Amino acid sequence: MSENNVRRPVPPQPEQQQNPPGLTNAMNPPPDHGEDSYVGAGRLEGKVALITGGDSGIGRAVAIAFAREGADIVISYLNEDQDANDTARLVEAAGRKVVVLPGDITREEHCQHLVRQCLENFGRIDVLVNNAAFQRTYGDIADISTEEWDQTFRTNIYAPFFLARAAIPHMKWGSAIINTTSIQSRQPSPHLLAYASTKGAISNFTAGLAEMVADKGIRVNAVAPGPIWTPLIPSTMPPDKTKDFGKQALLGRAGQPAELAGAYVLLASDLGSYMTGAVIPVTGGEIMI
Repeated sequence: MSENNVRRPVPPQPEQQQNPPGLTNAMNPPPDHGEDSYVGAGRLEGKVALITGGDSGIGRAVAIAFAREGADIVISYLNEDQDANDTARLVEAAGRKVVVLPGDITREEHCQHLVRQCLENFGRIDVLVNNAAFQRTYGDIADISTEEWDQTFRTNIYAPFFLARAAIPHMKWGSAIINTTSIQSRQPSPHLLAYASTKGAISNFTAGLAEMVADKGIRVNAVAPGPIWTPLIPSTMPPDKTKDFGKQALLGRAGQPAELAGAYVLLASDLGSYMTGAVIPVTGGEIMI
């Protein structure tokens, strides 16, 4: 069956909850990362990509797509070993090399370690995908601790800064940095106050960094997902919120990780050679203008 003929799951989903950061195999219905649908065309042949949060969700979909387009992959993740190893097997099945690196990207030294490992294993870094994210839901600002506010910012915006600063000196003309922002950057939900604040910061970081490195031939862009069915959802939202997750989108459902892969391939490859400082919405019709 072709990708265009696949009918995606629509709400309601079964109510469900996991402990953070969540695992793919516990989700119902299981997410689609393009395992059976994405077909590459050599658009990233010979490239090396470092993907944070590459173990599951959007990051897994991007890893699969990049590998099938010809790239070797470094997967950064926190501690979800099963998910990371499953993704690594999918990369290897595409005939590409993969390095799996657990650890905490809120620590600057770990971000530097990721870039060093990319260089030591592959001798280059062509694409940096800043995708990993942290979120929690709260109804009252009084419930958000200073420690959690700090963790959200350190994961979602400090880490992309640490990684970009470490990677850029080693990136050649034509390299790309792709940040994952969100519909929340334009339509912030009050129960995601900290997360939405960081996503607004990521969009501005993308625009400013694009100007800063344009003369180096490095392109910097972002993808803005809408509601996407990943382990982040059942592990950070109450069970009753998972039931109708995605229903508010014009398409009436949550997006699947596979449905974002093409945007990342566009921005990583020569297909997007005249794009920098851009934010591509993949939101199911939620408007970002």
